[in-house]
Amino acid sequence: MQGTVDGFSYGLVTPVAAYVMACLGGALGLRCTARSLMNERAWKAGWLALGATAIGSGIWTMHFIAMMGFAVKETPVGYDVTLTYASLGVAVVMVGVGVFIVGHRGVSPMALVTGGTITGLGIATMHYLGMAGMRLRGQLQYDTFTVALSVVIAVVAATVALWAAVSIRGFWPTLGASLVMGVAVSGMHYTGMAALSVHLHGAATAAGGGTSTPALMPMLIGPAIFLFLAGVVVLFDPLLVMGRSDRQGYGGPGIPRPAPGTSRRR
Repeated sequence: MQGTVDGFSYGLVTPVAAYVMACLGGALGLRCTARSLMNERAWKAGWLALGATAIGSGIWTMHFIAMMGFAVKETPVGYDVTLTYASLGVAVVMVGVGVFIVGHRGVSPMALVTGGTITGLGIATMHYLGMAGMRLRGQLQYDTFTVALSVVIAVVAATVALWAAVSIRGFWPTLGASLVMGVAVSGMHYTGMAALSVHLHGAATAAGGGTSTPALMPMLIGPAIFLFLAGVVVLFDPLLVMGRSDRQGYGGPGIPRPAPGTSRRR
């Protein structure tokens, strides 16, 4: 028996909220990655790690906010906590690998292809591992072609995002790039969901189904708080907000180093 799947139980509320979280994580991650390139010697690894965690957390939070609107009419939906958090770990680690490759190797074609592929596969793995953590009275089935399409979208989106992280300077261009990244990540998610069908085990229960909001809400609190704190870091660092500041030393991007023996005019 095929289940009746509804991915928009709350209408546009969950897709819009999920998109906002994807944009927020993307914007923070892109700015942190750009910040790591402004000074090669100061906290480069820390900024790259913060950027990777922001992107991974934003994508993961986006996925499960969207899943709050997912319901199967005939059966309740729950989640395995271990697999759900494991999908977060996979997203952060694999995004981190891609970010570190591009952060250290720059925008060479090989670095972008390698980093984008790893990051995109991390996004796709997070999605389908998170779906594997779903608990319901039935079996999830996927259309192979649509799944492959969702993976391609993830890889392309990740490659473009990494290129933007090391190529685009300034707050407003980065904001625009994060909005595009949010569209791509959301598109990957809903493409993957379009591949899904549910084969139920047995007849429908008397209680019927419902959304998984009560199960997911507590798990989303931690990553949401992290994104808020990462946003505070960005807000109070002029280099991240404006792309430059009086604290930036000589030798940064586009700033020549003074000749020996000259003094800096205040």
